[in-house]
Parts: sequence; C-alpha cells; structure tokens
Amino acid sequence: MTEPTRYMTASVELPLWLELEPVPVDGCDVCGALAREREAARIAGDGSKVSDCNVEIRRHPHGKNEAWS
Repeated sequence: MTEPTRYMTASVELPLWLELEPVPVDGCDVCGALAREREAARIAGDGSKVSDCNVEIRRHPHGKNEAWS
C-alpha cells in the first residue's frame, strides 16, 4: 500500500468545456422561430432566455434525435 501524500501538490487542471450553440434545422419552422427568439433575447441582454432557447432547439426532435427528447 502506498503512503498518502502529505504535502501540497499542484492543482488538477480540467479542460474547459465549451458547448457551441445548437444550429436550427433548415426548413423547420419551430427551430427558426426559436432561433429568432434567441437572437432577440441576445440583443435585449437576456442571457437566461438565450439559454432557454438553446435548450429548446437542442431538444426539438428531428429524426434520430427523437429518442432523446
């Protein structure tokens, strides 16, 4: 069995996870409306609404993603 470390060690650096905004599906009226709503919220400085729109776009079912919603 190894002895526990008894001195300060360097902190662990985890990679910063940046998620790109979801891209609306071309030709989908729901995705298009959400993208417009997201842009209006961004212009108004409403980051919470921008995030909400991103979640809705990401969860909107399209083909293989339907099982995830």
